[in-house]
Amino acid sequence: MQFDQLPSQLVAAKPILDKINAAGYEAYFVGGCVRDMILGEELHDVDIASSAYPEEIKAIFNKTVDTGIQHGTVMVLDHGEGYEITTFRTESTYTDFRRPDSVTFVRSLTEDLKRRDFTINAFALDADGTVIDLFGGLADLKKKQIRAVGDPEERFTEDALRMMRAFRFASKLGFSIEEGTLEALTKLAPNLEKIAVERIQVEFEKLLMGQAAGTVLESMVAVDLFAHFPGQAGQSAGHFLEMAGWLQSARPKNLLTVWTLYLGTLGIPKDGLQAELRSWKLSREIMATVSRLAPAIEGVNDLSVWDLYQINDLAGTFLEVLEIMGVSESVRLSISDTFAALPIASAKDLALNGGQLIQSGLAKPGPALGKLLHTMERQVVSGQLENSKDALLAFAKEAE
Repeated sequence: MQFDQLPSQLVAAKPILDKINAAGYEAYFVGGCVRDMILGEELHDVDIASSAYPEEIKAIFNKTVDTGIQHGTVMVLDHGEGYEITTFRTESTYTDFRRPDSVTFVRSLTEDLKRRDFTINAFALDADGTVIDLFGGLADLKKKQIRAVGDPEERFTEDALRMMRAFRFASKLGFSIEEGTLEALTKLAPNLEKIAVERIQVEFEKLLMGQAAGTVLESMVAVDLFAHFPGQAGQSAGHFLEMAGWLQSARPKNLLTVWTLYLGTLGIPKDGLQAELRSWKLSREIMATVSRLAPAIEGVNDLSVWDLYQINDLAGTFLEVLEIMGVSESVRLSISDTFAALPIASAKDLALNGGQLIQSGLAKPGPALGKLLHTMERQVVSGQLENSKDALLAFAKEAE
């Protein structure tokens, strides 16, 4: 396959390839950027592989940074852009199921590509726009399937995270997983427990935001991969099948929605939910968001104005989750209208604050002041008290 016109990102990086080639070495665009170009998708990263060793790359270019020198990666700085050049390499055994014990630099493109995970990620593209496909990746793109390069058991034993990546790519691209690859994945699924939670987390997030997330979740349940997830939620297929149904026609747009949808819909006690959140080593923002929205999701048909006021700052995420879950439009519209009609967004919006109450002689510092302010806040939110200085002062006087 030949491309006469390359995407702008590759055109900008082409002088890097030309300079390496002119020095007597080989250089190619490789991996996902080539796949996305073939599919007509937007390119996110530009990866370059070369027969030149790191020291040779550094001798060719004036400005370089050793970003991963032990693995053969050097960043070349050119016209304000940074391009990572990785030397062709072979890898040893993976005793920890995630990283090679050692790498060996080689001059062969074939040797370098054969160590990659899936055929659709094992493309190379030369400076003239010719696609090099040594493992049938173009055919797999036409078949819309994910297939391991070489022996799938070897690929998944080398790095068990590749099992999650298989499903993530299937979700992103709307592909199926080739039979032999799926059989190996099923057999080696327990090895996922040897992978760091943070790595699984990233792949799972991308998977749930993919176009075919619903179908892929069903496939993951079929091979029991969830049983090897962090926490206890993965021990029950029911929740994932329910999510699969939700995601057939909609998908989360951001990480707050992803985790609220996954863990905030479990309907488990607060302590259990906190344990689930911690098991995934999530950020404080995500943990706080899920913790606050979970009770509202569970009681969505019986929410008071005060309940919604307390999650007003998370209204967008809450409504998005409800929409994905298939909560009726009338319920969502009612909730949205309630959010919009709130007289204040937070206690800071009260027309009278604690300092002013103290200054007016209507309150003294202490718990009683906090209680009074909270009562006024609830009264304003419920519409029983006007949010004006005069009305709040009058209320405080009556409460003396």
